[in-house]
Amino acid sequence: MKRLITIAIVEDHASIREMLQSIIAMEESYLCTGVFGNGEDALKGIPELQPDVVLMDIGLPGMSGIDCIKQLKPTCPRTEFLVCTIYDEDEKVFQALEYGASSYILKRSKPEFLLQSILEVHDGGSPMSPDIARKLVQRFQQKENKNAAALTITPREKEILELLSQGLFYKEAADQLGISINTLKRHIYNMYQKLQVDNKTEAINKVFGK
Repeated sequence: MKRLITIAIVEDHASIREMLQSIIAMEESYLCTGVFGNGEDALKGIPELQPDVVLMDIGLPGMSGIDCIKQLKPTCPRTEFLVCTIYDEDEKVFQALEYGASSYILKRSKPEFLLQSILEVHDGGSPMSPDIARKLVQRFQQKENKNAAALTITPREKEILELLSQGLFYKEAADQLGISINTLKRHIYNMYQKLQVDNKTEAINKVFGK
């Protein structure tokens, strides 16, 4: 007999908890073993249950779902955390994944997608809603662009930009590097041309992401 996939739900809205339980019940190989209305209760109950998958909301009362994942992950190393939320802001997505979530889907997803996502995350995958997957691709591309931009400038130009990012004026940076202010300005002009930017702030953001 095939082993059941055990699932816990952390969701503060009763109607959504019931809906998720109903969806899980549609699949014979899934078993809901715990339901929690807030992160504090989840911290107490989930380590005892050690479910295969946790469906975690983010906008919980008190402790956020992201903080809950962060604290549960060390005590539940074999549990996969699947974020199921209405929030698609970049910061929440990347923070949840950084703290241990393996999957991130939106509540507006179809029941079939949720059921398939539970299976995929249990089998070692990382299913994402299309909107979330696009954000991850864009973040990766931005990081690659920044890395490429950093490679186009010389070590001296990067050194100058680092000093400017610390708030030094041109003369202060030139004195610290032991070069004339005209030489420093020439380096800055060449750097702006390579990076295709018009000012210091754009250059700093492109190279350092600050």
